[in-house]
Amino acid sequence: MDSCALELLAMLLFVAAWLCVLASTLLPQWLTMSTALLPVESYELGLWETCVVQDVGGMECRAYDSLLGLSRDLKLSRFLMCASLAVGVLGLLVATPGLHMVNSCRGGPKRILTSIGGVLGVVSGVLCLVPVSYMAHLAVMHFFDDKVPDVVPRWEFGDALFIGWAGGFLLVVAGLLLVSACWYSPGGGTEPALQRRYQVMSTDVSFKKRSEYV
Repeated sequence: MDSCALELLAMLLFVAAWLCVLASTLLPQWLTMSTALLPVESYELGLWETCVVQDVGGMECRAYDSLLGLSRDLKLSRFLMCASLAVGVLGLLVATPGLHMVNSCRGGPKRILTSIGGVLGVVSGVLCLVPVSYMAHLAVMHFFDDKVPDVVPRWEFGDALFIGWAGGFLLVVAGLLLVSACWYSPGGGTEPALQRRYQVMSTDVSFKKRSEYV
């Protein structure tokens, strides 16, 4: 029961973390910038589009014109975030048949599938944390660059970065929980427990037969 509860918790965290990574990939608020010259407007930079937000509530977004015209940082971030989503889906598909509550296979294959799914979850989390942390690092370097005059506006952290950090961290935690749940029981899951139960029952039956014979 403890192993099943740990697996269920890990899968719930896995799904929630994957949704956070998806939201972080699609949201345009990776970096934000507001200027003193135009206090009623602020700018947002995402992986797929840039947006201008007005204080009155209006928002206008424009997608990037060409993939070749993007900077190397955006290209790398796009690739790693999409790879994180793909690996996360693969981890969910692989780990689901290995759960104890799913009667798809028994014994060793269930442990192997759960372990592979957990490892894929950790890999997915790392693939998400790398571009998010890298973009945050670039923003910090540019923000504290002494060569840039103080009057020049600077990019700051957006909400998508924090969502990406949360999603990547939860993916790593969910993957580790899946691996831990897989090897939590030294007996190897429910199958050895059923075998021990049948052995005890057969021993009781044989003992009763011997007693009746005597």
